Amino acid sequence: MSLAVAIQMDPIEGINIDADSSFMMALEAQRRGHALFHYLPQHLSFRQGRLYARVRPLEVRREYGNHFTFGGEQVIDLATMDVVLMRQDPPFDMAYITATHLLEHIQADTLVINDPVHVRNAPEKLFVTHFPDLMPPTLITSDKVEILSFREEFKDIIVKPLFGNGGAGVFHLKPDDENLGSLLEMFTQLYREPVIVQKYLPEIREGDKRIILIDGEPGGAVSRIPVTGEARANFHAGGGARQTKLTTRERDICAAIGPTLREKGLVFVGIDVIGDYLTEINVTSPTGIQEINRLDGVQLEVGLWDAIETRHHERHTGKPV
Repeated sequence: MSLAVAIQMDPIEGINIDADSSFMMALEAQRRGHALFHYLPQHLSFRQGRLYARVRPLEVRREYGNHFTFGGEQVIDLATMDVVLMRQDPPFDMAYITATHLLEHIQADTLVINDPVHVRNAPEKLFVTHFPDLMPPTLITSDKVEILSFREEFKDIIVKPLFGNGGAGVFHLKPDDENLGSLLEMFTQLYREPVIVQKYLPEIREGDKRIILIDGEPGGAVSRIPVTGEARANFHAGGGARQTKLTTRERDICAAIGPTLREKGLVFVGIDVIGDYLTEINVTSPTGIQEINRLDGVQLEVGLWDAIETRHHERHTGKPV
């Protein structure tokens, strides 16, 4: 079964082929004989009820400095594609949200991964609030009085922007830290949205765990270890990768959220767990495939494409594979 696959992502020229998950998805799609097309989000155009993209046919290879080849540029109706992968990185801003609205128009004809409606409705730090029993103590507000009250209760806290990504803007404030006021002033100048405040989890010193879920089922995990003097374990913040296994609690977390992910068409999801707590559900452009593959000797992209092809088959035939 050969599919036409359009990948909406950031410029492929600048990716790290040893870390990028979209690159692995492209390699596996190509191995299966699928035709690949690449375009940037700004190359979407909605015209007279149809959604078009200015695309270039794409070939990929694991070759440093020569990892892709583009064909000639063309404008296509995205409804003629079998699959569109929405893989551009956050920030989850109005440009990102607009792209989800536009992609919603092609869903009757084209399988969009992840479902753009539910990507739009599931920003990482807000989606997790629908599972309050799994979260650490958390406050989302712009009210300084509430933030001070939360700090008085929990003493050691984390403050971060509601729509940040990659660990950017994450601050650990100890009980004697005098910078909370200045930090909130800075956040007010930079963001219009509320901030998110959480109880500091000392288990972060042992790392946080990125777990990849494929159509609601755990596919693999990696521990991200913060460097000395750093409160963030994100790979973007310099965190190191360490092999890990899922605990009973982590399997319970996956079982609790898995049915919701499947129902919402969130096929490729990366969750973050610190200690016994679920801290984020990443649905926009999850990463971690290559780190898990190297440590565990697996190929998560194979499972991802199995799930995508199954969904494509079922929606077009009405029959299970």
